[in-house]
Amino acid sequence: MALIVVGGHSRSVGKTSVVAGLIAGLSEFHWTAMKITQYGHGICSANGELCDCATDDHSWAVTEERDRSGESDTSRFLVSGAARSLWVRTRQGMLAEAMPRVRQELAAAENAILESNSVMRFLRPDLYLTVLDASTADFKPSAQEFLDRADAVILHRGADHVAWTNVSLKPVAGKPTFRIEPPGYVTPELVAFVRERLQKQLEAIS
Repeated sequence: MALIVVGGHSRSVGKTSVVAGLIAGLSEFHWTAMKITQYGHGICSANGELCDCATDDHSWAVTEERDRSGESDTSRFLVSGAARSLWVRTRQGMLAEAMPRVRQELAAAENAILESNSVMRFLRPDLYLTVLDASTADFKPSAQEFLDRADAVILHRGADHVAWTNVSLKPVAGKPTFRIEPPGYVTPELVAFVRERLQKQLEAIS
């Protein structure tokens, strides 16, 4: 099984769009897609606004998306061609409790692509891609923690200055970098890079 994790330094930098673009561009992998959302005090980590992410037991939940309207992030994954799309919701700091179920879903998947930074504490994916936008000041601690494990950087073009402070990009110096200009979040070069890396790793274990 091929496993990709897509993270990013803040909300609204295009993580979902990158996942959807890779699903569409690499349809031969028949992806199971997961979006991991953490919540706390009624605030959603996906967009920083009041939300209904909290589960009935206030711990965690995994739900399968079946709507193909494209209105939600997990619905966009299905529209892009994912075989399955799952929404994993956990209280802040409680992702570990959901991981047995996440691993169960991964074991049943042909190939999987996850949108999350924090899941890197528990998984060793074949590829970890990080999305960076220098015009967005927020830089999540989880993104900083795993920056050195990124296999490639997806970088927004056009920022006049770097808005974040006290963040070093030395951990990704020399890593492959793919520059994007929204609404195009996935380039043919990025798709080719991911396909080549995954095929090499799959061949190595076959």
